[in-house]
Order: sequence, then structure tokens, then C-alpha cells
Amino acid sequence: MNARAKYVSTQVLVLLLSVSVLFAQETVALAPAPMQTKPVFTQQQLDQMLAPVALYPDSLLSQILMASTYPLEIVEASRWSKANPNLRGDDAVKAAEQNGWDPSVTSLVAFPQVLTMMDSNLSWTERLGDAFLAQQPQVMETVQNLRQRAYAAGNLRSNDQVRVDQQGQTIVIEPPNPQVVYVPYYDPRVVYGPWWWPEYPPVYWGPWPGYYVPFGFGAGFAWGVGITVGAGFFFGAFDWPHRHIRVIPVNNFYYRNNVVRVWEHDPVHRLGVPYRGVELRQRFGRMSAAPEARRDFRGRRVRQAWPVRRMLSSGLMPLRASVADRMCVITAHAVMPVPRVMRVPRVMPQVRLAPPMVALGPSMAGAENTSRKRETSRRIWCACRMK
Repeated sequence: MNARAKYVSTQVLVLLLSVSVLFAQETVALAPAPMQTKPVFTQQQLDQMLAPVALYPDSLLSQILMASTYPLEIVEASRWSKANPNLRGDDAVKAAEQNGWDPSVTSLVAFPQVLTMMDSNLSWTERLGDAFLAQQPQVMETVQNLRQRAYAAGNLRSNDQVRVDQQGQTIVIEPPNPQVVYVPYYDPRVVYGPWWWPEYPPVYWGPWPGYYVPFGFGAGFAWGVGITVGAGFFFGAFDWPHRHIRVIPVNNFYYRNNVVRVWEHDPVHRLGVPYRGVELRQRFGRMSAAPEARRDFRGRRVRQAWPVRRMLSSGLMPLRASVADRMCVITAHAVMPVPRVMRVPRVMPQVRLAPPMVALGPSMAGAENTSRKRETSRRIWCACRMK
């Protein structure tokens, strides 16, 4: 009897174990597979947008990539540069420091042709910045692939303006004299050889005034006058093995840093421009910035940011307006007075309607005036969208 009971209990135990194993297998099979994050840009699109700048000197290209993540400040810096055409190099950067832009944007006022190019092709600039934020390693890998193609085609070689150094699988481009930087112009339809994405032709713009084609250099290149900068002018450097940009120690008139670290995007200088892709919106969408960055923003940057933030918080501009639409509305309201004191909210406020006008007396006129301005701004924004 005891043997039979032992046999039955053993069989029941085996049955329970079998059921538990089967249930576990079904649970694993029914569990949803982890979602694959879709790249913001394809390789075809990255080749297309990086083709016109991939052959720039490393120091200049790193500043361009960082600055492209702040498209509204690029527009402001370009307009400032056009209003001060006699300032170049260090003199321009010293004068522009008071505007409170991100250091990467401030550094580009030394190169007005670069700012003009980024401002004139604002959609390309915004896409370049979003690609760099979302796919930084792939962006740097694309730069190297494009350089390898130009080198294989025989159009990327050292000369008096740049030094091309092949370091294993990495091509480094530097100015022979660190204090004199030449900004190259080249035709991406020529320098890389036959283009490999017929449906995605490279971004292209015409040469800048004053550029000439040197004899004996690679096909498709043109050069202008060198721009003089001070020692330690550039604070960004490519870390090619790890595929990111490092902020290097520098102590100049517009940027001070004593520690080597990986560059980080500052959402405060984004000025509310929407991010492309869910991941970027989750990372930066709420303008999470360090307390010291917010204090600096409230101090020096507040007068520059006031038109954008006032229009967003008061309903004069939709929150999802594009960079071009925002600049259109800002330009239309450029004559609006700027208050002396302003509190910048930590989180981007939602659009709210004007309060009901129930007061009598002088305040009624102010409320009506605000309402008219709000309606005018909405009409201007709609007109921009219709163009």
C-alpha cells in the first residue's frame, strides 16, 4: 500500500512539473518581443545631408554639428553677422559674446559664410542637428565613409589650406596652422565620384563670393581667404574611436572649460524648437537643464529668448510651429517692447487663452490691445503656413 501511494505521489509530482514547464514556455512564447527603435534618418539620408560638410576641418565640423542642434540661435547669429559685416574671426566672437548664445553658435560668427549657409538652408540645418542628437555614432561613421570615398577618388589630399592625415581607417582633416582656418567649398556631386544613391542626391549650394579654384588640387574644390583665430579658439574635438565629440580644456573669451568630457546638448538654447523622434522628445522635450545653465539663461539670455517664450506662453504662436514659421512671427513682432524683468518658466507652458475681459477702466484697453495682437499673430502664422 505504501509503495502504491509513493508511486501515485511521484506521478502527480511529475505531472505538476510538466504543466509548470509547459506554462512557462507558453508565457515566453506569448511575451511581446522588445520594440526596435527605428532610426530617425536612414543611411541614404545621412549621406545626402552630410555630403557638403564632411570634408571640412575637424575642428570646424565639430562646431557646426553642435551648433546645428540650436537652429533658432543659428538664425539670430546669422542676422547679427550680416548686421556687422566688418567683424571677422576673434573680433566678431568677442563682440557676439554678449548675446548669450550657446558657445558652439557663438564660435561660428567668426565664419560668416558658414552661418549664411546654415541660415539659408534652415531645413537642412534642423535635420542635421536632429540627426546628430539621435544618431551621433552613425553620423560620425558617415563622415568617415564620405572622406574615404573622396580620398579614393583622388580629390582629398593635403595642400596649403588643409592637412589630410590617414590614421588607419580614420581620416583626420586639420588646418596646417591652427590659428588660420580655411573653409573649403566643394561640389559634392564631383568630389566623391559617381553618387551611389540616385534617389537621394547630395545637398548642394553654389560657391561663396571671393572663392577661387586652385591649380593642381582635387576636382570640385574652391578656397577663400583664411580666417585668423586665437590659440585655443575651438573647444570641440572628435573622438573618432568612440564616435562622439569631446569638449577639450580651453580658456578663451567666450568659453571656459578645464575638464575633458563628452559634449552634451543643452535644451535651454533650443528655445522650444520641437525635437524629431519620440526618443529625443523624451530626453530633451521638457527642457531639463542644469541649475547653473538656467541661472545663466535668466541673466544674459533672457532678452534674446523673450520674443519666442512670450509668444508661446501667451498663445501668439502654436507650440509645434516650425523654425521658419517661428522666425516669421518673431520678425513681424520685432517692434514689440521688451520688458526689463521677466520670469522664465522651467517647463514650456501650454497655450492658454486670454482671460475674460471683465474689468473696467484703463485695464480694459490693455486687454483689448493684447487680444488684437494675439489675433494678428495667429493670422501672420497662418499666412506663413500658406506660403
